[in-house]
Amino acid sequence: MKKIITIEKLIEEAKKIVGKYELSTPDFSAGSVAAALLTTNGNIYTGINIEVACGIGFCAEHSAIAQMLKHRETQIEMIVALDTTIIRPPCGRCRELMFQIDYKNLNTKVYISRKKYMTLDELLPCRWNPSL
Repeated sequence: MKKIITIEKLIEEAKKIVGKYELSTPDFSAGSVAAALLTTNGNIYTGINIEVACGIGFCAEHSAIAQMLKHRETQIEMIVALDTTIIRPPCGRCRELMFQIDYKNLNTKVYISRKKYMTLDELLPCRWNPSL
């Protein structure tokens, strides 16, 4: 029987890792945003953002998705990203990544606040698809 995991559990997991991570210079940052996702298999994966020089870095959602992929999963049931004060909707790059990782992710519940979500399909109506 599949254990039911709520958005509150994902928020709790993201809050565990959000915060300031010390890097080589104070101009660089990591962990100001954290993400947690639940796969359709019932597993939770987390990640943090990294911002360093020359535009190198990535979003917290990318980090969580990379962790998910290491475990050979691609389908996301729900995802949330947050900083220390509020939930942050994913940027366009993150939305495209979720779609391109697995087209079934159009059904993913993307939380845009603690009580409201939209499907990836709703958030990404004009997605890039090279086969069209």
